[in-house]
Amino acid sequence: MTTSSRARVYLRLGRVSNLPTVWTNVLCGMALSGAGLRASAAALVGLAASLMYVGGMFLNDAFDREIDARERPERPIPSGLVSAREVFAVGYGLLGAGVLSVGAYAHLAGRGLGAALAGALLAGAIVLYDAWHKGNPLSPALMGLCRVLVYAMAALAAGGQLGTAVLGGGLSLLFYLIGLTAIAKQENLISVRSLWALGFMAVPFLYAIGAPLAGMMGTIAYGALAGCVIHAVRLLRGTRRDRIPRAVVTLIAGISLLDAVLIARSGAPGASGAAALAMLGFPLTLAMQRVVRGT
Repeated sequence: MTTSSRARVYLRLGRVSNLPTVWTNVLCGMALSGAGLRASAAALVGLAASLMYVGGMFLNDAFDREIDARERPERPIPSGLVSAREVFAVGYGLLGAGVLSVGAYAHLAGRGLGAALAGALLAGAIVLYDAWHKGNPLSPALMGLCRVLVYAMAALAAGGQLGTAVLGGGLSLLFYLIGLTAIAKQENLISVRSLWALGFMAVPFLYAIGAPLAGMMGTIAYGALAGCVIHAVRLLRGTRRDRIPRAVVTLIAGISLLDAVLIARSGAPGASGAAALAMLGFPLTLAMQRVVRGT
């Protein structure tokens, strides 16, 4: 395999098109922590979180290789493009690099061991999800927990606290992701049994209106998130199966819009500008999805 071919396989394994949502998670966690937003800290912690996300995606394919061989034989491992041993090695290596990176940054910045511990917990949650998400009724919550731990890791690395803002924002993100996962499993949203998924998706909206948004940008972010969810729901009300992936991709990109809403809600210094920056994660994720599939 040529270097360029291997790079394409690695990009596919890592679902790199979803990385903008990881970066906005980091930005949001720092904003909610009360420690303020610093570009250098956001960049370094964002890099560590990116390594861990991509590592987790590698491990997801490695653990799912037998199921993919039956259901998705075009995936890199069952199609013979790369070995499971290599994917495991790269996945665990990236996870370890991410934990070490955030730990080293926190140590040099005098932040203590909190960020390193959160990073280690995140790595453990990622491995647990990858190894035990098939047939596990709690897998949506476990996946959401991984994203919540990104908030915690970013907050502690920035020198902030895991206060009520981080907790409330984390729970909003958790409910959003549980709803997203449930919706992804539905062929449409006409049946009564699907309504509970929409109930989970409503939680972030109810939480966000509990405090004033940061000016016009907060209102724009809230409206954009509402439009994102409504568009996805309308797609899923139809019966064409090709609408399901489009709806899921839209909701994944919507994570950045939720981050923008929470940043605006935080009232942190520079919240409006940070919220605007987070909103850019939405179109960037959708654009990258056209090049590398994120599911």
